[in-house]
Amino acid sequence: MSGANTLDSYRLLGRSGLRVSPLSLGTMTFGADWGWGADKDEARKIFDTYLDRGGNFIDTANQYTNGTAEQLLGEFTASNRESLVLATKYTMLRRKGDPNSGGNHRKSMFASVEASLRRLNTDYLDVLYLHAWDFRTPVEEILRGMDDLVRAGKVLYVGISDAPAWQVSRMQAIADLRGWSPLIALQIEYSLLERTVERELIPMAKEMGLGVVPWSPLGSGVLTGKYTAADLAHEAEGSAEGTRKNVAAANGSLTARGLAIADVVGQVAADLGKSRAQVALAWTLLDPGVTSTLIGARTARQLEDNLGALDIEFDSTHLATLEQASAVDLGFPHHFLASAMSRSVIYDDLEVETRR
Repeated sequence: MSGANTLDSYRLLGRSGLRVSPLSLGTMTFGADWGWGADKDEARKIFDTYLDRGGNFIDTANQYTNGTAEQLLGEFTASNRESLVLATKYTMLRRKGDPNSGGNHRKSMFASVEASLRRLNTDYLDVLYLHAWDFRTPVEEILRGMDDLVRAGKVLYVGISDAPAWQVSRMQAIADLRGWSPLIALQIEYSLLERTVERELIPMAKEMGLGVVPWSPLGSGVLTGKYTAADLAHEAEGSAEGTRKNVAAANGSLTARGLAIADVVGQVAADLGKSRAQVALAWTLLDPGVTSTLIGARTARQLEDNLGALDIEFDSTHLATLEQASAVDLGFPHHFLASAMSRSVIYDDLEVETRR
């Protein structure tokens, strides 16, 4: 079983006609402002390598490396902007002490988009994501603001990241009913370390027409085998700055469970003659709800290794091994509805085929 073959085996992003690569290039590593990213020259090599292999889906955010990521992309995309699908996000606080410089509301959205357009040196964004749910802004305000940006030609498509499933489905229903621009993409953490999104978020996305774009598919590097039990004593700071180890600890990826899953990934990788990163990335692409998995390399060499995930083919034994090591409890109502008792009272012994 394999997920994709090449970067130019394009897929439709959610309920849209937008074609994107099965692996998207994340740029949180573009810029050394946070202490662990790639400098301009290395970032350019990463960017060029991705495009040379047929990739077209570039992901960034308004405050990645304090805005440096967008500035670098503004330079790198100057000659081929129209050929790329460029996505950015808003929500992150842009000025400390200014309550309206961050959040999901209309003022934050419009100001952030204008700043991103300037840094990216472009007239429009292909995809604008709400970056993270702020639990404050009415959904109608968010949706109407996004629709206004689309109607103004500054944004072509809209998506959402890191939000509760029930809020996303509610927003999609409202957008459909009012004729506003629908959400076409859902960006969420998804990896062998983080599978709780299989409970509600991924099924919701499939049903509501959003293409899933996983972030941190390597579990902040834990699945690559770079950390050991000795690293578990690291005390995380609540910031993306400092070291990659701090990010892994702050995200909750650097745990005993995470290291145990990484060991299993290592066993499967050894059987296949592939790297651990390739195995972890390839696994995310097997889910039919996933459109494009984000890769965030710090060097061109890392990127080349990541792209090898497109060549991996798992057999049933490999998949069973990974499943057993990483499985999560889906909880209610999933177990209840799948039980023999529930199936019996709903269907008795009838067979009903579902086609979609």
